[in-house]
Amino acid sequence: MGKVQVLIVEDEAIVSMDLRFKLEAMGYIVPAETSSGQEAVEAVSKHRPDVVLMDIRLSGEMDGIAAAGEIRRRFNIPVVYLTSYADEDTLERAKATGPSGYLLKPFDDAILRAVVETAIQYSLA
Repeated sequence: MGKVQVLIVEDEAIVSMDLRFKLEAMGYIVPAETSSGQEAVEAVSKHRPDVVLMDIRLSGEMDGIAAAGEIRRRFNIPVVYLTSYADEDTLERAKATGPSGYLLKPFDDAILRAVVETAIQYSLA
């Protein structure tokens, strides 16, 4: 496998930029950053990343959970949630989409790397 591609779906520009910087410093390729659920589905169709980092609360009609469900159904690409929300309702909705990880913000770089690597390994099994 070549360089791992990680798509970022985050509606806060500064958080998205920070994630890109961290992921590229770790050696990953970030083919695109999107800020809405619909854009995420379109970007996955275009770029076919190895893993998607998905914020749950997104602007627009399709939130991150709905987008992740669509991505998993159509493309079977692992999705890792990045969120500040850990309430039971959100967690239950997220679990129903079969995520490959769930990271609570803020998180450190080592945990980010471990979750991305685990998601990729799991998808190859």
